[in-house]
Amino acid sequence: MKLLQAKLSKYTIPQEAKAAGIYPYFRAISSEQDPEVIINGQRVLMFGSNCYTGLVNDPRIKEAAIEATKKYGTGCAGSPFLNGTLDLHKQLEARIAEYIGKEDVMIYSTGFGVNLGVVSTLTGREDYILWDEQDHASIIEGRRLSFSQQLKYRHNDMESLEKQLQRCEPDKVKLIVTDGVFSMEGDVANLPEIVRLAKKYDATVMVDEAHGIGVFGEGGRGTCNHFGVTDDVDLVMGTFSKSFASLGGFIATDKEITNYLRHHSRSYIFTASITPASTAAALKAIDIMIAEPERQENLWKLTNFALEGFRNMGCEIGNTSTPIIPLFIRDNFKTFSITRDLLNEGIFVNPVVSPAVAPQDTLIRFSLMATHSKEQVEMALEKIQKVFRAYDLIP
Repeated sequence: MKLLQAKLSKYTIPQEAKAAGIYPYFRAISSEQDPEVIINGQRVLMFGSNCYTGLVNDPRIKEAAIEATKKYGTGCAGSPFLNGTLDLHKQLEARIAEYIGKEDVMIYSTGFGVNLGVVSTLTGREDYILWDEQDHASIIEGRRLSFSQQLKYRHNDMESLEKQLQRCEPDKVKLIVTDGVFSMEGDVANLPEIVRLAKKYDATVMVDEAHGIGVFGEGGRGTCNHFGVTDDVDLVMGTFSKSFASLGGFIATDKEITNYLRHHSRSYIFTASITPASTAAALKAIDIMIAEPERQENLWKLTNFALEGFRNMGCEIGNTSTPIIPLFIRDNFKTFSITRDLLNEGIFVNPVVSPAVAPQDTLIRFSLMATHSKEQVEMALEKIQKVFRAYDLIP
């Protein structure tokens, strides 16, 4: 055995979980991703999806993707920098710019690629990146690739952020990067205060709206729109793989920034463009989100109902106020076991363990779609109560 294989063969945690019958990953779904899915021939309720709008199986979006494939083919065979730009991509960029309320937009192949390519590129060696300790992994990877000075502030702690801003040289670029909605624990960034501090210390603000779009704001425009700070936030990032029911991502900002990124952002220049089908799907999703506000309204009705149910049950759910509801377990083994037992009860949820969260903060991530019914949420609450009681997590 070569040295690399010998070294990696010592990593046996997945094998141990499989042997114990609690391995929770790569569960194959053999149906559309709807409120109900089929796993191993059985129908289960899906409470692990990020498609908050519930549009991923919408026939209008399917048809738009099919028609785009008929016209443009299945792929672009190159990056947007070279041969991979379609007129359809330009239409989507213009549509998102109008939708978000920014001057210009760039489309990346994935949301991860957006944060990787933007955060790593914008600032220089003498500049600063200030980041929330619970920012998404893609932001973390982007700042790791940057040569800039990097200052972490405590989660959603504005006093900590200000102290870090005070450490920065006044005449250097200071980029504050935060999630709008934090993807694991479901709490919302204090954007009004972040914007106030950015103005005070002449800093730039970038907000990751991956889990905010489709949930917050008019027509699902996100947390920046919800707080009325879109004009004060310099860069708005979003993904197509969640509420847009597609694949890819974007950065919305001013033309000075996009001009630089188009010629320097490596995850943009050296990655093939998103497919015509993905592009058309995202375009159609924007139209539907704006035309059907009842989707967002129903999502919030379900969210408030579920939040109340979990609180009444005695679950520890932290500071969430969104369709992302963390059910804290605080034990890796129990988290995996409960995930298995809930699937056996017909409820699909996601386990979140380290390194996604700290080892003492392991949790079950329960997430809602606008297309869930109240009856489905009630059933999930009932099953979760049964399993959690069996593990002495609730009274």
